[in-house]
Amino acid sequence: MTGRISLLVAAGFLAGLLQGCSTMLLPKSKEVTASPWTTYQAAQETFDKIVPGQTTIADLRQMALDPAENPNIAILNYADVMRKFMLNQSFAVSDLDQGVRDCVMAKVACRGFEVTQSMVNKERQGNVVLDVLGFYRETQTSGWRFNGLILLKENVVIYKLTGGQPILQGTEENKNPLGPVQALGQRMTGITF
Repeated sequence: MTGRISLLVAAGFLAGLLQGCSTMLLPKSKEVTASPWTTYQAAQETFDKIVPGQTTIADLRQMALDPAENPNIAILNYADVMRKFMLNQSFAVSDLDQGVRDCVMAKVACRGFEVTQSMVNKERQGNVVLDVLGFYRETQTSGWRFNGLILLKENVVIYKLTGGQPILQGTEENKNPLGPVQALGQRMTGITF
């Protein structure tokens, strides 16, 4: 009888410990591109300083927009630019913004820098036991994503464009009423319940 009581006390203690430490025991992940900016706003402020027709390649280097020095900046040639802007044959060069048109017409004298930066945090929330057994999982996502495009002709910026998501925030919930049995059934049959 004392063995059963000891087992119940140990199980209760373990359950309480797992409940109290749930945030420490659940998985977390962080996706961060190497970047000179820590926020979306900082990246946008840098791009706001770029003035087409005035900003030079030397100015871009001072702004940390040098693909040779900073990661996650892709170098585009004029063919890459055409693929980005002329999505199908119904687009004509005359339909493009003047800076993009100048780049495409300049061919090899034009190049572009495509900047893709992000910081995304994913953190599981909830009960460790339910999560580990696969009954219920909740994942909170937060962060930001920034995209920028700079076109240069003869080492002077002729076009810029920015976009992205200043604030990422979301919740993903997965509920499996049968827990590990349901996951096993999905693996064996390939059918999603």
